[in-house]
Amino acid sequence: MFSEFAFKIFNESIDKYHIEDSVDQEFSNPYPKDDIAHLLYRKNWIDTVQWHYEDIIRDPNIDPVAALKLKRKIDASNQDRTDLVEYIDSYFLNKYKSITKADDATINTESPAWAIDRLSILALKIYHMQEEVNRTDASPEHIEKCQAKLDILLEQRKDLSSAINQLLADIESGKKYMKVYKQMKMYNDDELNPVLRKKN
Repeated sequence: MFSEFAFKIFNESIDKYHIEDSVDQEFSNPYPKDDIAHLLYRKNWIDTVQWHYEDIIRDPNIDPVAALKLKRKIDASNQDRTDLVEYIDSYFLNKYKSITKADDATINTESPAWAIDRLSILALKIYHMQEEVNRTDASPEHIEKCQAKLDILLEQRKDLSSAINQLLADIESGKKYMKVYKQMKMYNDDELNPVLRKKN
């Protein structure tokens, strides 16, 4: 099933990142560019780096200049993340372009790739909550609370994976159809952001 395949790729990315565990490390994709695994691996790597950006920027003692520089990196990362989601949706649009939808076919509240985006973030939550459960320097109460949260995250993974697989099956059978809208983010556009427009 696709969600299990995607989750495996996400975990490969997360594990690889944490070998060096640095937001400044070089990125290399082990999958060929024409493989959906290439997009999934890249997508999760962006999420993983941004996860750690978000940790760093919350340091109360961070230098303001460094914080602003990091905020710019987070903004760029968010744009990259959105772009990757749209690339993944393009893959599904192409894959299912010959499917004849049923007369009573319905559209889903989110596209397959945005659901997969949630699965990528969930993989990171599970990884880091498992780290908390495994800590040897934390109190029993902390471990117990984190284990309870981890149990919920694992249940979420099961439900989300099932929902993704069902959505793809419904698209394949014509019960549902895809209609993808570009995000059309305005704040990065020199013509659409009034602050940036004034600078020109």
